[in-house]
Amino acid sequence: MSTEIRVPTLPESVTDATVLSWHKQPGDSVRRDENILDLETDKVVLEVPSPVDGTLVELRANEGDLVEADDILAIIEPGKASAGTTAAPAADASAPAEKPPTATPAAPAKDEPVLTPAVRRLVRELKLDPRQITGTGKDGRILKSDVMTYLDQQTSSRDPDAETVASMVNESPLPASTAHAEQRVPMSRLRARIAERLVEAQQTAAILTTFNEVNLQAVSDLRARHRDHFEQNHGVRLGFMSFFVKAAVDALKKFPLINASVDGTDIVYHGYYDIGIAVGSPRGLVVPILRNADQLSFADIEKTIRQFGRKAQDGSLSYEELSGGTFTISNGGVYGSMLSTPILNPPQSGILGMHNIIQRPVAENGEVVIRPMMYLALSYDHRIVDGKDAVQFLVAIKDNLEDPSRLLLEL
Repeated sequence: MSTEIRVPTLPESVTDATVLSWHKQPGDSVRRDENILDLETDKVVLEVPSPVDGTLVELRANEGDLVEADDILAIIEPGKASAGTTAAPAADASAPAEKPPTATPAAPAKDEPVLTPAVRRLVRELKLDPRQITGTGKDGRILKSDVMTYLDQQTSSRDPDAETVASMVNESPLPASTAHAEQRVPMSRLRARIAERLVEAQQTAAILTTFNEVNLQAVSDLRARHRDHFEQNHGVRLGFMSFFVKAAVDALKKFPLINASVDGTDIVYHGYYDIGIAVGSPRGLVVPILRNADQLSFADIEKTIRQFGRKAQDGSLSYEELSGGTFTISNGGVYGSMLSTPILNPPQSGILGMHNIIQRPVAENGEVVIRPMMYLALSYDHRIVDGKDAVQFLVAIKDNLEDPSRLLLEL
């Protein structure tokens, strides 16, 4: 009896998905739990595994098609596929009527490198052998940066074809002999969703931004004093982000409106602190959520953020990790930003922008000294947050960072 492969249940608020890439074609053998295609949504890429051993006999959707939950994607004839098994693609006149016998099933070899969905598609399009690429991700997983490194090595001999391939990986226009060459590519689902959300935020919220600066000398000294011991005890580096999360949560407790959201004509006060951490990924900006951040230790925060960064790079963040959030922190400083006005992440009413840390002269006790300084920006929804509260909220974060002992003493 044939088995139907259907679009899995999509999370709430996600209505459809795009068929990103097929990894099997009609006539190919498949193994139980083997990924046969990737579906792209506006948040993550979903892998769709086969529920049975058998042979793929029919595709019901092409790459680029929009599909909804429970739509039929493919048909599989169950059973162990033999070396000589062939299958006729149903209802597809353009597909070959018969596939030549193969010596072995088309399942991945045991030494096949671990690939993310995005990298698997890239490797296939560029006709690369993944076994020649060294993976630096967890368990040897090949990341997009690993593909770029491999291509850079190939371009050392100035091979024109390799340079063209490298430009595809970087998503920059292809080399051309004229100055007016163009390349048109469709937005990814994630990029389109980001664009939609940004426009939505600008149109529905009254966004205003207030600024301040913070002296990070105390945090820097604390990190330097305990860095080695912290890493030995917890197996993770003590960074700046955990201090900012702790400082923000403390300030949110004092100014609950900035942890609230607007729902029609109602204000929804959240009695929990789910902090979104903006992270760059090959597919665009994603904002995974630190759940119940007020209950997390410094080590818990650092470990979770590091995990978010790794998952963002290999495209394995889940819907649960990307859904919700009551407040967001965005660190443009890692890219060298000195000052910016972050845009709200609806329906949240506040977002904190971190920036580059610069050694600058400041006045202390009547003397000019050099200190590690950072500009802070708080964008907020002026519909429910008054300027006075926004300014004082940012000052509270500044005070917590310039005297971290306040966080321990809950001052």
